[in-house]
Amino acid sequence: MTRTSPVGATLAVSGVDKTFTMHLQDGKQLPVLRGVSFDVHAGECVVLGGTSGAGKSSILKMVYGNYAADRGSVVVNVGEPVDIAAADPRQVLAARRDAMGYVSQFLRCVPRVPAIHVVAEPLVERGVSIDEALDRAAALLTRLAIPARLWSLPPATFSGGEQQRVNIARGFITELPLLLLDEPTASLDARNRDVVVELIADKRARGVAMLGIFHDAEVRERVADRVIDVELFAPVLEATA
Repeated sequence: MTRTSPVGATLAVSGVDKTFTMHLQDGKQLPVLRGVSFDVHAGECVVLGGTSGAGKSSILKMVYGNYAADRGSVVVNVGEPVDIAAADPRQVLAARRDAMGYVSQFLRCVPRVPAIHVVAEPLVERGVSIDEALDRAAALLTRLAIPARLWSLPPATFSGGEQQRVNIARGFITELPLLLLDEPTASLDARNRDVVVELIADKRARGVAMLGIFHDAEVRERVADRVIDVELFAPVLEATA
């Protein structure tokens, strides 16, 4: 289900197209999305649905500014509204710092940095004292069942599931108005999936707008206020003779 993006939505996506250029295939153009339009309001979790390859991750990456949109707008209405689709790199980085959190499927961090500092870093970057940031990081790591004996070790030494939990803690530690979630429950056991569902509920209660992808149907059912069928935005391919 979609609806027109009204003024006041935390995130308003309107008329967005995306085409990829296949440089290894003589520059062939591959249309992926046409006319993507939806909004996300404070205190709701909107989920992108559809089959694999429909363009869900591409939408998240356009919202975060990792992918450029061919057409349309991606407006983050926090403070001074910013159209990510038209913003310069400096504006995109500022929007990420001040308005957008992102939990990806993979943890990317500086090697040899202790896990607790990896989690605390987003707060320190935003001016929170190191002591407070470490306290909040410790609370999240505890909630996600990362033993204290591991906190001083770099996440590269952890299992895949442990790395994902560190990634989740890092993504959820900030209090930003918009949170993007790319398969946050992948690689998690049932207990930690429940914790992530609880963390999403906590964010919702504090008025955070969330846009996510969840292939786990049970988790999707528990967290989604609305599901947007991304396949509705598939390009219409012209028939060949």
